Amino acid sequence: MGRAEARRARERETRNARKAGKAGRAGQLKGVRRFFTWKKVLGTFTGLCLLVIGAFYAVYVMTPVPEANAEAKLQSNVYKYSDGSILARTGKLNREIVPLSEIPRDVQLAFVAAENKSFFKDSGVDLKGTARGLLNTVMGKGKQGGSTITQQYVKNYYLSQDQTLSRKLKELVISLKVDGEKSKDEILAGYINTSYYGRGAYGIQAAAQAYYGVDAAELTLAQGAYLAALLQAPNQYDWAIASEKGKAMATDRWHYTLKNMVEEGWLEESARAELEFPVPDAPKAAPGMEGQTGYLVEAANAELAAQGISEEDIEAGGWTITLNIDKKRQQALEQAVDQELEAKLDRTGDKKHATVQAGATSVDPETGEVVALYGGTDATEHWLSNATRRDYQPASTFKPVVLASALENEAVTQDGDPITLNTIYDGDSRRPVEGSDTPFAPENINDQHHGPITVQEATDNSVNSVYAQMIVDVTPAETKKTALAMGMEDGAGWPERPAMSLGTMNASTWDMAGVYATLGNHGKKVAPTIVKSAEHQLREPVLKDAVGGQAISRETADTVTAALRSVVEKGSGQAAAGGYQAAGKTGTSENNKTAWYAGYTPKLVTVVGLFGEKPDGTGQVTLTDTINEGRANGGGIPAGIWKAYTSAALGADAGAAFDLEVKEPAAPQPPPSAPQSVAPSPSTDAPAPPPEPEPDPSTSASTSPSPSTTESADPSPSQSSSSAPRPSQSSPSSPAQPGRPAEQGGYGFRP
Repeated sequence: MGRAEARRARERETRNARKAGKAGRAGQLKGVRRFFTWKKVLGTFTGLCLLVIGAFYAVYVMTPVPEANAEAKLQSNVYKYSDGSILARTGKLNREIVPLSEIPRDVQLAFVAAENKSFFKDSGVDLKGTARGLLNTVMGKGKQGGSTITQQYVKNYYLSQDQTLSRKLKELVISLKVDGEKSKDEILAGYINTSYYGRGAYGIQAAAQAYYGVDAAELTLAQGAYLAALLQAPNQYDWAIASEKGKAMATDRWHYTLKNMVEEGWLEESARAELEFPVPDAPKAAPGMEGQTGYLVEAANAELAAQGISEEDIEAGGWTITLNIDKKRQQALEQAVDQELEAKLDRTGDKKHATVQAGATSVDPETGEVVALYGGTDATEHWLSNATRRDYQPASTFKPVVLASALENEAVTQDGDPITLNTIYDGDSRRPVEGSDTPFAPENINDQHHGPITVQEATDNSVNSVYAQMIVDVTPAETKKTALAMGMEDGAGWPERPAMSLGTMNASTWDMAGVYATLGNHGKKVAPTIVKSAEHQLREPVLKDAVGGQAISRETADTVTAALRSVVEKGSGQAAAGGYQAAGKTGTSENNKTAWYAGYTPKLVTVVGLFGEKPDGTGQVTLTDTINEGRANGGGIPAGIWKAYTSAALGADAGAAFDLEVKEPAAPQPPPSAPQSVAPSPSTDAPAPPPEPEPDPSTSASTSPSPSTTESADPSPSQSSSSAPRPSQSSPSSPAQPGRPAEQGGYGFRP
């Protein structure tokens, strides 16, 4: 065989092999296709669909529309004192059903626009939204949106609020049935009348009264749109208690509702442009919450809400809530306020007297239990609790936090000397601080020049210039960290500037009681708690511990306590002294809008505040010339209330002694000569208020003498600087004060 024939033979073999391979593969594919033809796949899919449809139909048939619960099983909540005696019973459902015909048509449409634009056209369910909700429930992502108005009505009226797979399936089936059995108007009326709006209001009639003081029939479109927007997050969007973020979200939701109305042709764009956001009225306590009861119940509810039990859950009833409030101490606190303040006021006949508000919080420093609380004259007349409100400045009650931060951070002066109770500062009024990018030159009480003065003496007499420099030395940022670690709340009013040393942020008596309890508990953080236990037949919440770990070291806390004992013994807090060991600090804010006394014994911490408020509650006013001529001060009425209460409340604990481990301070050095100090004016806690307008000390950029002050020191014998030692810091010289040697600089003295 020739080579040509051999080559052709090999080519034939190759072609035959390829044909055989293709035939084999074709055979394999033909075998697979016998089992998975498109007809069989389609048939299987159709069968599965029919099976699902059949199962759903079976569920649909077997699931009846249940009897309406309509919150019929609601129970009262029982609130008890710590000894188990009854404080209050609440839980009566605040709802009045009104027919849809009494609700303005544009308000009805606002609810549809906010929640379910397709309501009038859909079949009662949103399959996509429901599927998403089911998936999220299975995956454990919790509550999700997407339900139609019909579904929400079914959930409120027939079912529970549980986020379970079975409940969601029932909601879907019953919604389809209800949509077929009831008219859209009936469903819309049921939805509007059963929804929860916050403030204890169920239904639009109760909500209209709670937020705007009108009947549902009198609601404007703007008001109705807010109530419709509110349903998404009642607690978060309630204007009276919402954060700035919450208010922004509520406003956005309101605009969203109106935009949808325009898009649906239910509202003219020109009419939309004329609408303004309707700020709701301040909330009012429910009947039966008279006196201090309403404040105590509200504080307990707020604490439970902060620990994960929603206001809606509490309003649903069935709770037995025991408070830490000691009935005898609560009565003692109320009597102290009546005796030391209310007996001296004529609230109805004197407009100035009507502006004075008092608040107080008393805490056991070892346990963090709030044993007594004073929220105001009457919870049904002044709804906002003066004990927990955070819209006033704590003033110089913040100075111990500055001292604690300096000690804890082992801060040093501008000259590098460690800060102790014996460290010398220049205590002259209006002395510019050194080392700060923000100029600040605060005025002392009565514009008094103390010259060289120890930290202890500056604490006794609440010398602004010393603490302004101290916060620069430790830095405002570090001081803020210490404040937050000790329990103060972060938020607006915390610019990290020297003026922060004068307590220019906002805080409540509750907050400051936690700070001082942390000091009294040797530096362990104390978060005041008013709830002792919360019991419910269906759930058992886990409450957080009131006492945590070390916020600051024991030495730091005890050293501050030692400094504040001196304030009571010979400083601005002498009016609080009694038959017990005590430590404390006075405070008076800028323009005399607040006057504070924060003090503690080894067994009891109490913070008392007076607040100047317009009688209608719309703004802050000065306390000057109200309870006495001139300025109110923390060493006056607040210290008097504190002493009267503490004397009655301590009982057998009156003999307790502080167990302190203080940091060993360096001994002060005597000065080369003693400067003269300006004589104090009559007993006040801070200089007279300056003329309007006044600069904000937290933002002032002037190095000139400050025209206003934020302090609170009552003149006392220890204010004399005739024996003051030499400052350990120096600075560029400033103009000499009268009676001071010309060579003495503005910060320290040089021999």
